[in-house]
Amino acid sequence: MKLRHFILLTLITTISPAVAQKKFNSIPALRKQGQTTQLIVEDKPFLVLGGELGNSSASDLGYMRPVWKKLQDMHCNTVLTPVYWELIEPEKGRYNFTLLDSLIDNAREHDLKLILLWFGSWKNSMSCYVPAWVKKDYKNFPRAHDKNGRPQEILTPFSNNNLQADINAFSALLKHVKEKDELYQTVIMIQVENEIGMLPSARDYHPDATKAFQQEVPQSLVQYLKQHKSTLSKNVLDAWGKEGFKTQGTWEQLFGKGLATDEIFIAWHFAVFTNQVTKAGKKIYPLPMFVNAALNRPNAIPGDYPSGGPLPHIIDIWKAGAPAVDFLSPDFYNPDFKLWNDRYTREGNPLFIPEIRFEPSVAAKAFYAIGHYHALGFSPFSIESTATPQDEPLGKSYRVLSQLTSLIGAQASANTMDGALLDKSSPADTIVFGAYTFTIKHDYTLGWSPKAKEDVWPQTACLVIETAPGEFIVAGTGVVITFSSTHPDQGETGILTIEEGNFDHDQWTPARILNGDQSHQGRHLRIETGNFGIQKLKLYQYK
Repeated sequence: MKLRHFILLTLITTISPAVAQKKFNSIPALRKQGQTTQLIVEDKPFLVLGGELGNSSASDLGYMRPVWKKLQDMHCNTVLTPVYWELIEPEKGRYNFTLLDSLIDNAREHDLKLILLWFGSWKNSMSCYVPAWVKKDYKNFPRAHDKNGRPQEILTPFSNNNLQADINAFSALLKHVKEKDELYQTVIMIQVENEIGMLPSARDYHPDATKAFQQEVPQSLVQYLKQHKSTLSKNVLDAWGKEGFKTQGTWEQLFGKGLATDEIFIAWHFAVFTNQVTKAGKKIYPLPMFVNAALNRPNAIPGDYPSGGPLPHIIDIWKAGAPAVDFLSPDFYNPDFKLWNDRYTREGNPLFIPEIRFEPSVAAKAFYAIGHYHALGFSPFSIESTATPQDEPLGKSYRVLSQLTSLIGAQASANTMDGALLDKSSPADTIVFGAYTFTIKHDYTLGWSPKAKEDVWPQTACLVIETAPGEFIVAGTGVVITFSSTHPDQGETGILTIEEGNFDHDQWTPARILNGDQSHQGRHLRIETGNFGIQKLKLYQYK
C-alpha cells in the first residue's frame, strides 16, 4: 500500500509542467465590456504594466540576464520583446527558436508575461530585420522605389513573394508559440511588424506599385467608406469629398492628385499586406494582434514621416484593409499626450501604448492612460536602460497600479473610473461621479512647495474609481482634490473619512486615517508630488 502511494506521489510531483498548467478556459483574448475593451489572460482581466526592450537587447541572453531583475524591481508584469525574423529563419524554411524559447522560459521564471514584437518585413519603415537570403535576392524579393526610381531598403508590399515569405515565417512563429506556450499563457499578445510606413516618398514607385496606382480603387475600400461616411476622419472625408464622393475610378479619380492620395493608396496596401500576415498567424494561434505607428510630426508631409502607417488621419483606411488586426496603437515621442490618445480612441479602437519615451513623466501618464482612457496597458521604451530601477518613478506608479488591477477590471462595464493629467500649463481638471464633482488640481497650485515657483512643473496625475455611492479609491501622485455637489439642491459635500493604505491580494489594508493638517481640516484630499499612493475616500452631503 505504501509503495502504491509512493508511486502515485511520484507521478503527481513529476507530471509534465505543461499538463499541470492546463487549467484555463481560453487563450488570451480581448473582451468587450460596455464601452471598454479588456485583455483577458488566464480567464481574468489583465492590465499590462509593461516595458519594451531596446531593439537589440533580446538578441543576447547574457545581456538579458540582469534585465529580468530590473523589470521586477519596477513592478512590471509584462515585457515587450522583439522577435527577429533574421534570427529565427537564417536559412529559408529552416527555423531556430532557441533564443525565443529561452526568453519565454526566463519570463516564466520571473513571473512575467511577454508581448512579442514581430520584426518581420518592416521595422521603423525599413526592412533591416529580414534574413540575409531575402536581402541578397532582391530580384525575387523586390524593394520599394522612391519617386526617382531609386530602390530603398524597404520590401515593397506589391510583391507576392515578399508577402508569402513573411506569412511563412510568421506562421512558423505562431505554430511554435502555440506548441510551447498555449497551456502557460506567457505570451499574451503579438505586435505585427513595427512602425510601418513609406520613406522617403509618400508612396512606393516600384513598377508594380505604379501599376496598382493606375487601377481602380478596390470596391471593398469603397464600400467601407460608404458605410462609415459619417465617422470618417477629416483627411479621408475631405479627399473623397473633393472629387464628389465617387464610388468607382482610379485612386486619383476618387481622391484627387497629391500627397494625400499617395498616402491613402500606400496605407491601403500596407494594411492589406499586414492583414494577410495577421490572418495567417491567427489561423494557427489567434492571440490578440495589433499594429503600432510612428506618429507624424507637426507640419510634416507624407514621406518626411513614415507615410501610410496606421495614423489617425488614415485610420479608416487601415480599419478597412486590415480587419484581422485587433487594434492600432501609437508610439509616443510626441509631447501632446492627450491629443494623440483622443485621436486613437475612436471607432471602438482601444488604447494600448506599446512604446513611449522612458522619462520621469511616464509615471504620471500611466495613471492617466489607464484611468481616463481605460487603456489595455502602458509600456515605456528601452525599459532596461535605467541603472537604478528601484528608484524609478514608473516603478512607484506600477507598484500602486498592480494593487488595483482587480478593481480596474471590475469597473469596466460600470464606467466608474476616470483620471486627470496635470502640469503648469494645465493645472486643473474636473471629473463628475454622479452626485459628486471632483476638482483635481496640481499639488503645486497650493503654493506650499518651494518648487511651485519654478517655470516647469512635473507632470502629475491620478485615477479615481467609484466603488459604491459616495465611496472612492484615489491613486496617483502630486494631486490635491476638492469636492462639491453636482446639483445645487443636493446641498454641500463633505469628507467623511480618508484612509491611506494598500491592497494586498485585493484586500484593503488601512494605514493612517488622514485628517487635520493631512486633509487641510477636511477641505481636500492630497497626494504630494513625489509620493505615489492609494487613498480610500468616503464623502457625504449635508444642508
